[in-house]
Amino acid sequence: MKLEDCKLLLVDDSAEILQLNQEMFMHAGFTTVVTCTSTFEAMQRLKQETFHLLLLDVMLAGENGFDFFERYRSQLPPTIFLSARDEDLDRLRGLRLGADDYITKPYLPQELLLRVKAVLRRSYALLTQTDVQLGSCLVHFGQGTIEKDGQVTTLTATEYKLLKFLFEQEGRIVSMQQILDALYPDGNFNLENSLMVHIRRLREKIEEDPSNPKLLLTIRKLGYRLVII
Repeated sequence: MKLEDCKLLLVDDSAEILQLNQEMFMHAGFTTVVTCTSTFEAMQRLKQETFHLLLLDVMLAGENGFDFFERYRSQLPPTIFLSARDEDLDRLRGLRLGADDYITKPYLPQELLLRVKAVLRRSYALLTQTDVQLGSCLVHFGQGTIEKDGQVTTLTATEYKLLKFLFEQEGRIVSMQQILDALYPDGNFNLENSLMVHIRRLREKIEEDPSNPKLLLTIRKLGYRLVII
């Protein structure tokens, strides 16, 4: 996967900044650059499709970027904070929360582009096999999509993390707790039901018969196992 194939989500309450950054990234070759003016709008987009990087302004109207990131961290792609606040405490807070970078405004467009590319290279370097045949479907990890019977469907961010984790553990039985720890490293209280929903929806995308799975198996009293056939 080329860096330019990665999908970017830009969140800022300044329409002018969003337009300038979107034009800059598209001029640099990125084909999918989606903009949002609020964290609410951003979360709706993240639920609908997979993004490879989130460029998140800190000083948003309403919920600020720090609070949004802290609340949804386990569901977000690699994230870069943008902020007009140049205080060391703000930069340290952003990085301690787990952000991949923190850039202060004003910045040079070329610097922003270089740092976005650096985070993308760093974040996805470990995924060396981007296309995997899984039963009758082809999983495009690089694009976060599944191709089946001539139809392409997009994985949500959580589905992507779930399938990637199971693929990395291919053939092994993994417990529900291990999956929860991988998906929600900051706490997974009372999320078992949510996990079962994600597993069901993932089966609907990869299995010929989701009610009689052959790929994503339930191992009674032990957990789950992904079988690549």
